[in-house]
Amino acid sequence: MAESGPGTGTGTGTGMSTPGAVFTASTTESASLYDGLERMSVGELTAAINAEDKKVALAVEESLPQINALVEAIVNAFQQGGRLFYIGAGTSGRLGILDAVECPPTFGVSHGMVIGLIAGGDSAIRKAVEFAEDSTEQCWMDLQAHNIATKDVVVGIAASGRTPYVVGGLERAAANGNVTGCVTCNKGSAGTLVFRVYFCVFSAPVSTLPRYLSAPPALIV
Repeated sequence: MAESGPGTGTGTGTGMSTPGAVFTASTTESASLYDGLERMSVGELTAAINAEDKKVALAVEESLPQINALVEAIVNAFQQGGRLFYIGAGTSGRLGILDAVECPPTFGVSHGMVIGLIAGGDSAIRKAVEFAEDSTEQCWMDLQAHNIATKDVVVGIAASGRTPYVVGGLERAAANGNVTGCVTCNKGSAGTLVFRVYFCVFSAPVSTLPRYLSAPPALIV
């Protein structure tokens, strides 16, 4: 996912970030179950990726209690006139925007009911904006630009669960009284420790570049 990079890390040991801080520890890269990709045939590579993709549905199944709780909270918010905000950086942000864009034609809801926000703004949808995800304050400013209210729900999307843009936005939203959730592939990350409602899915990456392989299918599901 695009949240990897020299400015992304884990935050504090409690999962809470320091307002205005830039995380500088780890990235989304992790050890792989598959070494020597360059020596594999095309058939071996696609089989390995497919084997990992098969784990996604089972991981989602394990998270159904959290998913159900979050869905019920979102439905309740909609019934009270609230909105759903997706927040993310890079590919994660684009996935949230994709879902938000599809809601009006698919379900007949208004365009302002589900809103996707991406670090770096709309220009980051088509072209990566490096380091936009490193601010813990920018997301809350983006939410405020949409006049966020306490009846709105904020759901972060981050494969690592540590993206400063997402974690900072969720922390501020939770402090504001909003119901929050986090879709992540990393159990026990900051995104899953701080907030009221969350669900996570997990799939071991085929390579050490999960943003292109296992993580996106897991987040899409």
